[in-house]
Amino acid sequence: MHKSNQNLDTVYAQDLQSKKTWYSSAVRAYDRTRPSYPQEIITRVVELADLSPDGRILEIGCGPGNATVSFAQMGFSLLCLEPNPDFCWLARQNCQQYPNVEILNTSFEEWSGKAEAFDAILAATAIHWVSSEIAYPKAASVVKENGSLILLWNVIPEPSPSRYNSAREIYQTYAPAITAYESKAFQQAKLKGIEEVVINSGKFADLVSGDIDCQAVYTIDNYLALLSTLSPYIKLEQYNRELLFKYLRESMEQDIEENINVSYLSAFQVARK
Repeated sequence: MHKSNQNLDTVYAQDLQSKKTWYSSAVRAYDRTRPSYPQEIITRVVELADLSPDGRILEIGCGPGNATVSFAQMGFSLLCLEPNPDFCWLARQNCQQYPNVEILNTSFEEWSGKAEAFDAILAATAIHWVSSEIAYPKAASVVKENGSLILLWNVIPEPSPSRYNSAREIYQTYAPAITAYESKAFQQAKLKGIEEVVINSGKFADLVSGDIDCQAVYTIDNYLALLSTLSPYIKLEQYNRELLFKYLRESMEQDIEENINVSYLSAFQVARK
């Protein structure tokens, strides 16, 4: 029994350590190319969470501060937890003009916080990095009674079907695991699955959700940089990733596409403790 638990602890420690460096190869690209969260959604979740102007927010996995800045600009105090040291440094740079923001280089799992100390828990495209067995009970323990869990999501930006079809053979050759095109309905179904996990945790209720359609335009360079920040591409062997990006670039240039149009869902889920 003891040996089995020790093995599990070792696996968990290795998994946690890998999370801390997962995006290190793409930190700058992430900061430059990942879309921010629409102000319409930020305003809506603040209303749903009934946050007062002096509200305190704990943010799980702030990355370079994509969502942090929006809440800081509204005057909220934030304690942000970011396990990746490169992201942590960038977030501090991006939030340096906001004295109401503190950023700690630690994971939510490792952090020890006071019970019922926060008005809301925020996770922007980040809660899936923490196991649900830890995420929701711990979030409930540090948020005040009737406090809120705020989940924000920018799902994977998708190019037009014609652009995807032009690159289909390239993907099949160098990255067959990334060939599936995610429709809007498929993305909404994934978001619905997360809602079910939140409710089934037994820690949060009265969940309200919504999403809006977003579009963005990237240069070829920035589009490839965006792809380099996505986990399916990070997982690729470096040799295959380099070839994939080489031939994707050639394909886009041959199609005389100076800019790549993408669409994606920006979504929110707010639940009450």
